[in-house]
Amino acid sequence: MGYGEIVGSVRAAFDRGDTRPAAWRRRQLEAMLTMLDEGSDELTGAIVEDLGRSAIEAFYADVGHARLAIRYLLKHFERWSRPRRVSPGMLARPGVAELLAEPLGVALVIAPWNYPVQLLVEPMAAAIAAGNAVVAKPSELSPRTGEVLSRLIRRHLDPAAVAVVEGGVPETTALLEERFDHVFFTGSTAVGRVVMAAAARHLTPVTLELGGKSPAIVAADADLAVAARRIAMGKFLNAGQTCIAPDYVLVERAAKDEFLDRLSAVVGGFYGPDPSRSPDFARIVNERHHDRLVGLLKDCGGQVVVGGDFDRESRYLAPTVVSDPTESSSIMSEEIFGPLLPVVGVDSIDEAVLKVNAGPKPLALYVFTESPATADGVLERTSSGGACVNHTVMHVLPDALPFGGVGDSGIGAYHGKAGFDTFTHYRSVLRKPTRPDPPLLYPPMSRMKERLVRLAFR
Repeated sequence: MGYGEIVGSVRAAFDRGDTRPAAWRRRQLEAMLTMLDEGSDELTGAIVEDLGRSAIEAFYADVGHARLAIRYLLKHFERWSRPRRVSPGMLARPGVAELLAEPLGVALVIAPWNYPVQLLVEPMAAAIAAGNAVVAKPSELSPRTGEVLSRLIRRHLDPAAVAVVEGGVPETTALLEERFDHVFFTGSTAVGRVVMAAAARHLTPVTLELGGKSPAIVAADADLAVAARRIAMGKFLNAGQTCIAPDYVLVERAAKDEFLDRLSAVVGGFYGPDPSRSPDFARIVNERHHDRLVGLLKDCGGQVVVGGDFDRESRYLAPTVVSDPTESSSIMSEEIFGPLLPVVGVDSIDEAVLKVNAGPKPLALYVFTESPATADGVLERTSSGGACVNHTVMHVLPDALPFGGVGDSGIGAYHGKAGFDTFTHYRSVLRKPTRPDPPLLYPPMSRMKERLVRLAFR
């Protein structure tokens, strides 16, 4: 079946109204939970095979995270779907004004390789909860996980309204030639531009979950032991291949040496004297990305404080901390997306803010300080998709917090109600009785009508 036929088939299901009833949406969401429960071991095993992650990390960051997101949608989607009355205002009385939550139609969800279950299943669940048909595209760079996901989706979900397409760049390019009602893409900023340009040909709205250089700012008054642990956890999770991983650290010089000492100790405590033997440290997804990261490290011009060793054959790159790399180096201008952590000394929090604001708006920002005023000042003077105070990456956990970027780091948001809203059109409807039917705005106009109209619109 060609891509036009695939999209046309699920569109026919949407046009028949198959996806609109709450009962259908509930069945599909419950089937997704069953899919994740029954396929948990196979999915986590596939992630371990593709990315070298530990089984427990593969479970909680992918399968478990997706299960919680689906449960939240199941609890709330019917209430979100109900018509909502709003005030018609004085000029539209008598009348009833309401918002009708309508599904957009057919959604295309394009997932990345780094969290291959979470980042495919969660947008799919949001689209289904809102009553849409879905075409899902797993990443070809996590091939084993993509194969398992495709098979499970076909087994558990309604094949008339939910389709899955496997393949690489040619298949994704061909899919983007088709008309969708929403395109949801997670990946790099460069590819996001390509996706947005393709969607623009059909005037299709997009959600782009991208990335960028997410900074961590460490004030001199921060609890440096906690800051080191939490920054290392967020950075070296999945070997740094996380869109919201701290990309670099700006630390006040008065605390820099102690912070580096504590960070080095934390890396040893997490992964032992030889992280290549640690069951808790992942591998780089492929040789091309490995070569890119090694190139960033070799050309950074900074001092390697911890780590630095690598092995191309096993795609291993040690958790590495680099002190004060050259400001013009690629490691300080490109998104790293790997286990390399530059640490840069700054004279003040004001200097840190200036450095952050000199670049594109990041997907996440982290600030470590014991002073609420300092934290608030950083948040007020910077912009990012999301932020944490005294932690990293944890802001993705609350279902009530939308997750998304701003500027170069993305367009739109999801998680919880924000995900439902992403795949929903809120249709404005005004219902008017036929009586009374005042002639105020009907021609012919008169001086009296003009005076009354001007009075009404004051």
